[in-house]
Amino acid sequence: MDDADESKHERTTRKDAEKLEGKQTRRRGWRLMKETVGAHPKLMVLGIFAGLVWATARVSVPLLAGAAIDHGIARGRTGITLALTAAIVAVGAVQAVGTGLRRYAAFGLAWRVETDIRMRLVAHLQRLHFAFHDQAQTGQLMAYANTDIQQINNVVLLVPLTIASSIQMVAVVVILLLRSPGLALFALGLLPLLNISATRFNHRMYPVGMQLQKELSDVSGVVEESVTGVRVVKGFGVERMQRARLSSEADSVFDRSMDQARLRANFMPLIDLLPALGLVGILWYGGHQVLNHHLTVGDIVSANLFVVMLIWPLRMIGMLVGQLPRSAAAAGRIDSILATDPAIEDAPNARALPDGPGSVRFERVTFGYGRGPAVLDDLDLVIEGGEAVALVGATASGKTTIARLIPRFYDVHAGHVRIDGADVRDVRLSEVRRSVGLVFEDTFLFSDSVRNNIAFADPEAPNEAVVRAARLAGADEFIRELPEGYDSIIGEHGYSLSGGQRQRIAIARAVLADPRVLILDDATSSVDPSKEHEIRAALAEVMRGRTTIIIAHRPATIALADRVVLLDGGKVVADGTHERLLATSPRYREVLARAALDPQSGVVDDESVLDLPGVGD
Repeated sequence: MDDADESKHERTTRKDAEKLEGKQTRRRGWRLMKETVGAHPKLMVLGIFAGLVWATARVSVPLLAGAAIDHGIARGRTGITLALTAAIVAVGAVQAVGTGLRRYAAFGLAWRVETDIRMRLVAHLQRLHFAFHDQAQTGQLMAYANTDIQQINNVVLLVPLTIASSIQMVAVVVILLLRSPGLALFALGLLPLLNISATRFNHRMYPVGMQLQKELSDVSGVVEESVTGVRVVKGFGVERMQRARLSSEADSVFDRSMDQARLRANFMPLIDLLPALGLVGILWYGGHQVLNHHLTVGDIVSANLFVVMLIWPLRMIGMLVGQLPRSAAAAGRIDSILATDPAIEDAPNARALPDGPGSVRFERVTFGYGRGPAVLDDLDLVIEGGEAVALVGATASGKTTIARLIPRFYDVHAGHVRIDGADVRDVRLSEVRRSVGLVFEDTFLFSDSVRNNIAFADPEAPNEAVVRAARLAGADEFIRELPEGYDSIIGEHGYSLSGGQRQRIAIARAVLADPRVLILDDATSSVDPSKEHEIRAALAEVMRGRTTIIIAHRPATIALADRVVLLDGGKVVADGTHERLLATSPRYREVLARAALDPQSGVVDDESVLDLPGVGD
């Protein structure tokens, strides 16, 4: 096989794989919509019943109109004409009630389904492991929760309405066949052509709908990054570049949308054309039948009304056929997320976390992110209950990884992580997470009041407990200076506060949770060194009698720990007090010296580091 044939074979294989994947995605999408709609049978039954009432009333009007012409107006019987006219008005009232009920059921079902899927999706995203969120784009996940779900809403809304219209269409067909097969032939003879066109339209629309949903997700990703990273964008003056990225993605959305518009433009006119052709056939054939006294004028009027009544059902079916591929694609994308199994979840026989002081033990732990190299390599580490240990090491030495493994954000590849003697994989995940409090360098605060941010883990906490936690974290003073004190609303991510203020609120949040194990990962990195002594005093109070793991570079913060563990290459290379390691470990002095020279560490002016033995030698 030469290169050209091999390349053609690869393209064919890839296209076949894409088609198969598309069919599977569409099948999953149908299943998801069917399951969710099936969860609300009462609304579905109400919609169908109201549609049946509406359709019955609708098809009664042409019959009554024809009877009024033939038996009332044509024969000069005013009483019959008035009675049938009153009947038409009454039937119209019933039709109006049916219209209200079927639309209430349709919209109610659509919004219930949208709410259910959104709640199910968000709940599942919260259950998914950190490794999933490390790879997923926030903007695309937001598109799943908004744009894709809206597409499902659109098709669910159309289903009850289309069922009612279909009932009406079937009734029209049956009546026409019973009253005059000839008229029925002219009125309905072209419907098979519509069925063929609808099938072709559906097959062509699905891949375009799938591509459009993907392009919309990409646009959401660019918008999300541009907004959340606005400080970086402005800081580097690259607004024009971000606009160019968005323009490129928006052009792709436009192109796919126009592809859909062209397909609709080729299909939808057929829906208007077929009833018009049916009317022409009825007028020609029916007129001759009237002249030959085989049909009455009322029959022709009724038939015309029936054909006109086919226009709306055909339009509804056309709208549904056009929407189904895009909705199936959107539902399939959502189902692909729902089908992702959480890698971190409770074991089948998960047990409660045993009582204890919060001792932590790493036994020959090996771990790496994804398929990357091992970050921790056969690590052994013991932290006794109530002990404060500082983890120190160069970048990528494994400090933050240790902090992430204790609350089981990830599972180790080998070895054991134990809290009070229990392997975290054998304990109920909720209890592990509640027993560990974390304060990371990259502090996240919610767009809510200061009080609610501190009481995030315990919304029912009394005000006294919130104030105490803030006081212990050294945050009470600046909080009271805010315009509304503890009721002040923090802007998105807490950017209305300084970095140090955000970190102190995060510390207060962890304190209020009252964990057995408190992890401070560079929790004072954003605090002004002139104010750090206040935070250190607060931390000393918080740490008293509590197992605490401190990841820090500042010697003054490290000195809060009972002992220091030096990490290098994912292993413990030194262990002792701060003073002892300063005296005996060149590697420890080197790490602190490098941190002192790093502007990001925040300790460049710390004299206790600059005067270390060996620094500057």
